Amino acid sequence: MHPTPSRPIPLGLPRALLVASVLLASTSHAQTTPLEDNNRITAGYIELAYEVGGLLDPTLTPGGTSAVRPNWFVFAPHASRTGGEGLLGASLARSVIRAARGQPSLSLQQALGRVGLTGTLHQSVQQLGLQLVLSGLPFDVAASLASLTTALNGAALLDVRTLLTTTARFAALYASAPGVLPLDKAERIVDTLERTLNESNLAIFTDIGGSGRLYMDWRAGAGVVTPERVLTEFTLVGAVPTQSRQAYDYALAHAFDTPRPFEFDTLFPGMHWKSLLVAAFTLYEEARLAPTPAARDALIAMGNNYIAWREQHDMAQPVFSPAVQRPDEVSRVELLRAITPLLTTDFGTMTWTYADFAYSRPDRDGNPLTSPPTEYNWAIFWDRWTGILFAFDAAYLQPTALWVMPEPLVDPTAAANGG
Repeated sequence: MHPTPSRPIPLGLPRALLVASVLLASTSHAQTTPLEDNNRITAGYIELAYEVGGLLDPTLTPGGTSAVRPNWFVFAPHASRTGGEGLLGASLARSVIRAARGQPSLSLQQALGRVGLTGTLHQSVQQLGLQLVLSGLPFDVAASLASLTTALNGAALLDVRTLLTTTARFAALYASAPGVLPLDKAERIVDTLERTLNESNLAIFTDIGGSGRLYMDWRAGAGVVTPERVLTEFTLVGAVPTQSRQAYDYALAHAFDTPRPFEFDTLFPGMHWKSLLVAAFTLYEEARLAPTPAARDALIAMGNNYIAWREQHDMAQPVFSPAVQRPDEVSRVELLRAITPLLTTDFGTMTWTYADFAYSRPDRDGNPLTSPPTEYNWAIFWDRWTGILFAFDAAYLQPTALWVMPEPLVDPTAAANGG
């Protein structure tokens, strides 16, 4: 289950204040909760979505809708919201653990009922929890781990192969978790997911959101902006002008290729990721001047791929697959592997699921006893990258859907926990 987005977030907070608050959170987020970080980031992305969207569609106004192909910053609020929903799942899981420390549950239903996870809307959570109990996990541990999937695509568990594999993976994570007491081990898994979601969101927004803000601020004072002026006058720390021009020229020559270019490590070996960002902003300017809607959309898509590549390849990957595992965590790679089949994002009124992507592709292992979604891992760059490109292509068919922006998330357990 996942909430349905409705009206846009009010955009009254000054842009500089919005970004400053998020950047402050990124360097001192011990003073804020992960969900507060998430709400600030989502709001910051919405600001940029409308500003960049306004370049590509002059008729677009804040809170409005555009039929022009969405730029990367239009996808970003929805992806950030998905991370926030994962943080809510972690909060629910922590509430199960907190209640159990006071009084252990006598059944799975009791453990889930304490945080309101009962009824048909939460059937998949109960189903996974039951399987974890049958695997030998205590009621409260099973309930807390199943709670992590509250906002995920529970329908994926209707495939019994996915259900059994997901159960086995969570049980293995529990067995590997540091700690002696069952609730301590479960909490290490919750901590791992919460940190992974929060750190990746902060890293991506600080760098790519911050670069977008720098670009729009530069543009506001630059007068008449042309693609050539962007390449020669706008810069980011670390960007190499010759690399940005190379990527821009390549995009102009290959924007209509099928499939659209996406293997940028091979195409641009050694390129600094900020060079790709400058090239992407230049492509958005080129798209603004394009003679036809088809040319405009092709250039926007190339810019989106450039930003998304560096977002995932350089900012997210070190968070999802760190070189050294923290001693108080389980493996982030294995945790993401466990939840990959259930991943889902609401892009406004359009829903993407990883299961849809996996089932659309040839069966990787050819084994009918394993479900295709369980054969992928979000922590592996290429598994994640190809899934994201699949989402882009689906969203391009429904461009207006993405302009239904998400609202701030509220933690329903905060009041009960003294938050």
